[in-house]
Amino acid sequence: MMRKLRLIPDATHVRFMWLRRFTFPVTIALSMLSAVFFFTVGPNYGIDFSGGSLLEIRPLAAYDLGKIRETLNRLNPGDVQVTEVSDVTGTSVLVRVAQRPGGDTAQRAALEQIRTTFGDTIELRRVETVGPRVSGELAYKATIALAITMATIMVYVWLRFEWQFATGAIIATLHDVLMTLGFFVVTGVGFDLASIAAILTIVGYSLNDTVVVYDRVRENLRKFKKMQLSDLLDQSINETLPRTVHTSLTTLLALFALFVFGGEVIRSFVAAMIFGVVIGTYSSIYIAAPVLIYFRLRPEAALAGTLEVPPGSSAER
Repeated sequence: MMRKLRLIPDATHVRFMWLRRFTFPVTIALSMLSAVFFFTVGPNYGIDFSGGSLLEIRPLAAYDLGKIRETLNRLNPGDVQVTEVSDVTGTSVLVRVAQRPGGDTAQRAALEQIRTTFGDTIELRRVETVGPRVSGELAYKATIALAITMATIMVYVWLRFEWQFATGAIIATLHDVLMTLGFFVVTGVGFDLASIAAILTIVGYSLNDTVVVYDRVRENLRKFKKMQLSDLLDQSINETLPRTVHTSLTTLLALFALFVFGGEVIRSFVAAMIFGVVIGTYSSIYIAAPVLIYFRLRPEAALAGTLEVPPGSSAER
């Protein structure tokens, strides 16, 4: 009979809550730093938010990226960025042209000038254009979508659990959003509507993982009424650890395949998702659970003389 693959043993006794005195300060500092970087340095905004045009071209012969830049600079179509991207179908060149002051007419003229200059030497694979007014509306709607998502999460968890759980879920989710925004700034990955979709997906993934841990915490709160909360949280996380690790690893395997073979169109989305799965798993363990201690979910346990501690649990700390 074939043995099951077990990356995590069924009975682990990791003292996660003991590490909170180190992980909490570092997490707070990194989250604040991510927020500061996002609003000061800013990410590499795509045309969805900055306005402008994007052309994906594939040279039909050997080419020099430097000469392509020189040719475009001589045309003077405005602020131009040229980057080389590769996927399983070959290598392409992305040309980003910022929105011109003359409006749509000037923008179309600049794109036509680029197409005419390169002529039959390239294959035009993709053209995307977004005006400044549309980009502003997209940014506003994306912000509203994030705010509504966070509010809905808080209401859902509050109704299902208690206010401490709801606040913990919001803090963990906010941490994931801030860290993902910092990821876009530090890596320079394009920040566009696909990135917003990635953030919303990360929020859902992280919340699902957090609710699994919270469900086990609630069960154990009923079973061990006088156990130290830190011990109870350790036990709950250890009991759900195999599920958490296996789910994260299988998700990451699929995402890595998409990152390598999916092409440039979805690369920013997949890159954010890979980071988000890792940081969402971390926050479910080291953010969502420890905040229950700081919110004094079970203050009476700390004063109890007798602790109901199951075999293998750590001593009172």
